[in-house]
Amino acid sequence: MAELRGIIFDIDGTLLISNEAHAHSWVDAFSAFGWEVPFFRIKWLIGMGGDKLLTTLFPGMSDEEGIGHVMAQHRKRVFLKRYAPHLEAAPGSRELVSRLKDEGFELVIATSSKREELEVLLEKAEVKDLFERATTASDVEESKPAPDAVEAALERIGLSAENVLMVADTPYDIASAQKAGVAVIAVRTGGWHDDDLEGAAAVYDSPADILAHYDGSAFATRRVP
Repeated sequence: MAELRGIIFDIDGTLLISNEAHAHSWVDAFSAFGWEVPFFRIKWLIGMGGDKLLTTLFPGMSDEEGIGHVMAQHRKRVFLKRYAPHLEAAPGSRELVSRLKDEGFELVIATSSKREELEVLLEKAEVKDLFERATTASDVEESKPAPDAVEAALERIGLSAENVLMVADTPYDIASAQKAGVAVIAVRTGGWHDDDLEGAAAVYDSPADILAHYDGSAFATRRVP
């Protein structure tokens, strides 16, 4: 097993209880333009990039032009104004990230959110001061579940995939990481069931649960599973 030297973190649903808020913001945005899309149809698409979500629901629609772009921009405003102020950090988020930072791991965020939203997300997750590096949907050609965000994160911290773990919460994160050759530790704080998180090396309830079992984890052994 390779030495573990770096950790890639997803943020939404992983360090922050925000997946349902994102889904509600999409419901609101679609409704504002006359499309009624059920919440639970959208909920299980959260974790992939917004561009992918749009084309999954409405094939041919783009978040870069036309009505798709207008709706995506409206959704961002709705999320930041209506939902972001009420978000809460996942249990143990700051404590876990702080411990990993203190133990010398290279840390980086890899998210499908836009860069404009990232600072708000980091602040609400109570980890803004703990991360110096991040990649967002704005930095890559393809958002999750494509591997681009994870590959860009590897470049940010200057490590090979074999020396890194990703902590994440959705099947789209797992698919993205696997395509980049990165192993995943999953958490259930995003609302997904274990069967949905197949491919993760381990699944924990939350960042706090990782801390509670830290001594037996890959972080303590410093070995990639």
